[in-house]
Amino acid sequence: MTEHFKAHLHDEAGTAALGSALARALAPGLAIHLHGDLGAGKTALTRALLHAAGHAGHVKSPTYTLSEPYSIQLDGQAVQVIHFDLYRMGSAEEFLDAGFREDFDGHNICIIEWPEKAFPVLPPADLAIYLSVAGQGRDVKLQASSELGLSCLHRLTFAPNL
Repeated sequence: MTEHFKAHLHDEAGTAALGSALARALAPGLAIHLHGDLGAGKTALTRALLHAAGHAGHVKSPTYTLSEPYSIQLDGQAVQVIHFDLYRMGSAEEFLDAGFREDFDGHNICIIEWPEKAFPVLPPADLAIYLSVAGQGRDVKLQASSELGLSCLHRLTFAPNL
């Protein structure tokens, strides 16, 4: 059961628009793995998603803290979105030692940059997002790998500027 969505984002505004569209498709318990090189737009996409989901404050990259929690309202209920950046992790055991696996509780929404750093102990993605620099913009692919991810993709309404 894999379904995917592909698009070309022409600029930062396209990345922000995708983040906004994803915010409208979120569901509690969703695990989103973000893949891409440095500068591919993982944090920019997450920042746009969090702001569109209702977080009014600053969204910083958790490069040094490894995780940053944010509270949002989703269908009238409080939900935690936890943004992970595992770039500086030396091993998957560090993920376990930090207690991060407990955050994947079926209610929190977990967004993980550099998920390969916690392989094989990181819970699997419901939705994997692949970003790559392409000219002045970015290519993006969203791939669902669970029923929850599939339902997120089905709720996604996004039409990039062509």
